[in-house]
Formats: sequence, structure tokens, C-alpha cells
Amino acid sequence: MTIKHVLSVILLSGALTVSVISCKPKLSDADLKAKVETAVGSNPNVLVDVKNGVVTLSGTVTTEDEKRILETSAKSADNKAVKSVVNHIVIQPIEINTDVTDLTAKVADATKDFPAVTATVNDGVITITGTVEQARIQTLKQSLDALNPKKVDLSGVIIK
Repeated sequence: MTIKHVLSVILLSGALTVSVISCKPKLSDADLKAKVETAVGSNPNVLVDVKNGVVTLSGTVTTEDEKRILETSAKSADNKAVKSVVNHIVIQPIEINTDVTDLTAKVADATKDFPAVTATVNDGVITITGTVEQARIQTLKQSLDALNPKKVDLSGVIIK
């Protein structure tokens, strides 16, 4: 009778061990969403939704490459937990502002807080010359980029 008890205990413990190992905690949709958002976090125009391991991306990007990269990043956020990726991202190219009169007025407004710089607009390209403090160069660049010119040329700027 002891052999039967020993075998029963061994079988029971073996079955228990196998069931505990195979019942790994599943990654919740909220945790998976956080992982995917971190992976695609470089684009604030993209929203992430997760339901039962299916990731849905929506929002806008400017190029097909950007759309593809975001989908690949979402898939690789957690290869085991992501069942599939539904990509509803829309490509919306940036409209380039080439109206010289309108762009010139907007550039003058954007640079009014930078008295040591001079801005010229030629065929949609904004050229900046003069001096700018290190702490303010990024603000200047962002405000000019927001005007959607063909290019912002800061090569003539001296940073102090």
C-alpha cells in the first residue's frame, strides 16, 4: 500500500507542477498597451488601443515609411502578447507654405522676440542670420518649422 501512496503523491505533485508552469500570468491589455505606447511613443499623433492582444493603431503620419515603422514597432513591443496589429493610421503629407507674402508675415511674427536675428524668405525657404542664445535656439527653430516652409536654414546663426 505504501508504493501506491508514494506513486499517487508523485503523480499528484507532477500534475500540480505541470499545471503551475503552464499557467503563467497573461499580460493584461492595459500592460500591453503601455508597452506598445512606449514603442511608438515618438509620435504623439498616433493612438494605441488593445483588446484581447489585438493592437489597433490610429492617427496621422506624414509618410508611408513612418506608418510602416510604427506598425513594426507595435508588433515587436511584445512578440508573444501581440496577436496582431490593425493599422488605421492615415498618411497626411505636410502642406508646404510657399506663399511668400503670407510666409514672410508669419516669419516676421515668429521672430519678433528675437531682435538679434534677421529672417528672409525666398521660394519657401526661411534663412535666418544673426545671434541667438543657446537656450532659445530650439524655440526659434520650432516656431519656424510650425510655419511649414520648404526648409529652415539656420546655418547663418551664431549661437552664444
